Amino acid sequence: MLHISALEKLVHELSRLPSIGPKTAQRLAYFILKSEKDFPEKLSTALLRLRAEVHECARCFNFTDAEICRYCEDPHRSDDSLCLVEEPADIMRIESSGAFRGRYHVLHGAISPLEGIGPHDLKIKELIRRIDAGLHNESPAIKEVIFALDADLEGDTTILYLAKQLQGKGLKLSRIAHGVPIGSDIDFIDDRTMNRALQNRVEL
Repeated sequence: MLHISALEKLVHELSRLPSIGPKTAQRLAYFILKSEKDFPEKLSTALLRLRAEVHECARCFNFTDAEICRYCEDPHRSDDSLCLVEEPADIMRIESSGAFRGRYHVLHGAISPLEGIGPHDLKIKELIRRIDAGLHNESPAIKEVIFALDADLEGDTTILYLAKQLQGKGLKLSRIAHGVPIGSDIDFIDDRTMNRALQNRVEL
């Protein structure tokens, strides 16, 4: 690679993206460099608009450009069941299965002591407040919490922690099962497998 400061900086920033290694980052950088003259400006504008307009939903912490996301705003969805996911992108995978018509809550990660991520780094306090509000008739009561977290050590650790926190609140606790491989990420699960996993969830 040529020792061009601007190009090296771009490669460095691109390599910070998930699943983008140095070689892929270099190919992307050269693609941008050789693209139409206005492409970098269009890309920059899109990124700046994303940062300015998209934020977390005030209720479930999904990404939205409104105060409340469309899943929280939809009056045709059930308030009885709440599906917990690690990341906003996981919601789209579950929605594409067509098996769930309740509400969501995004934790924005999973408990991982090795990476220094604890319960206080996730949207757990907000989850407890949301459930307690239903118990005190301040909002529609939640009857079931479905854990749709990755089937890995971090996901299992988070589920065990939350199950203890939610004990005694009169909730049905369940997690997706059947067909979700151990150690896999939820965003790689196909629609049919996700549908079966939700239909055959196991009560904790």
